[in-house]
Amino acid sequence: MSVAQEFIDLFVPIDVIRRKYPGGWEQCLRDYGAVMGKAVWHDDWLFREGAMSGADIQWLVSRWQKRGFEVHREENGRPVEWLDVCVSEKMLGGPTLTCKWIAYDPESGGAYVKGHLPGPLIGPKR
Repeated sequence: MSVAQEFIDLFVPIDVIRRKYPGGWEQCLRDYGAVMGKAVWHDDWLFREGAMSGADIQWLVSRWQKRGFEVHREENGRPVEWLDVCVSEKMLGGPTLTCKWIAYDPESGGAYVKGHLPGPLIGPKR
């Protein structure tokens, strides 16, 4: 499967959520239940949370970092690579920094975890 992109997306591999999210994957699903299918959706391997502005995505990244996720690697005090999360801007063509674990399906435009087939597109419930 692959996960639909919209505007600015924050992606997190579900296996990382299982290991690092306080309470694991099950707690993550409970915490996001009210917005599932609206601002948040996922396939079997990738979780997506969306934002409409740079300030919104910075807040989301900060929130994941406060939960114990390692958000990026820095060089000379500047972020250069996404680690546990990945911010991607659909209109700009993908990740805002290098991200080694994400891939994009050119047919559907969806994102998926490298090493898995893209498959059907999962997105918002309209």
